[in-house]
Amino acid sequence: MDDKFNTTYITFDGYVQIHKYRYLYFILMITLYVLIICSNSTIVYLIWIHQNLHEPMYIFIAALSMNSILFSNAIYPKIFVDVLSERQIIPYSACLFQWFLWYSLGLSDFSILAAMAYDRFVSICKPLQHPLIMNKSTVTVLLLSAWLFPACHMLVTIVLSADRKLCSFSLNGIFCNNSVFKLQCVSSRVLSVFGVVTVMNVVIFPLLYILFTYAKIMKITYKSSGDVRKKAAETCIPHLLVLISCTSLAVYEVIIARVESDFSKTTRLQAALYQPLFNPIIYGLKMKEIFKHIKKMFCSVKLK
Repeated sequence: MDDKFNTTYITFDGYVQIHKYRYLYFILMITLYVLIICSNSTIVYLIWIHQNLHEPMYIFIAALSMNSILFSNAIYPKIFVDVLSERQIIPYSACLFQWFLWYSLGLSDFSILAAMAYDRFVSICKPLQHPLIMNKSTVTVLLLSAWLFPACHMLVTIVLSADRKLCSFSLNGIFCNNSVFKLQCVSSRVLSVFGVVTVMNVVIFPLLYILFTYAKIMKITYKSSGDVRKKAAETCIPHLLVLISCTSLAVYEVIIARVESDFSKTTRLQAALYQPLFNPIIYGLKMKEIFKHIKKMFCSVKLK
């Protein structure tokens, strides 16, 4: 490659024996992609058409599923092209855009889960005030904030990174993530400090709030009747499982971006690509009302 090409394009170096396993990768990836889109779309569709699911809790679940759909569309189409191409490359500007979508959507999950935790707290601990507090305006503001707050943080990082000089053009991964900063000739202290601020604002603080909220819910429900405890378990456990999934992915991304090894190269083919499939499985199986509608939908399909 000439210098002009190198200063514009980044090469993905995270594929393992791509020429040998090209079609196997493609079949696996497109199967996973179809499962993610279909399962998450089903959750959104059921919540959209059924009036009894037009509650804040289910609206937040639909928002998580929409996030997973957008999240996957930011990653998978490029992977399909790369798997079938001789060279796995991407323009640096497009790489930054993919990075922006990846982290904006991924990190907004924590904000949505924090909004869900607040909704569960009000519903279980202040049931009579729930319709007044969690009205349509409140839900709209919470959702817009959940999407815009992480996006604004990521946009600042993009602006600070756009004009930085690159000394390396090979990315140890199959899509653009935090490893892109290792391509820069000189690490930026401003970017590093702002990165810590971003992690605190969009991951640590929402996570602490969620844990604090669920601790209060557990404390209150422990002293309540069996029905209240059952309701809390049915609605809170799926949220906690999704939180564990999102937190594990976030921790993995932070660690793996700082570790250059064959381990990081092979696991990048597996880790983050599966996560959007977990949410619909968890909510589809663990949320009684959603599971009921899924079961009814499949039964009606069989009858036809």
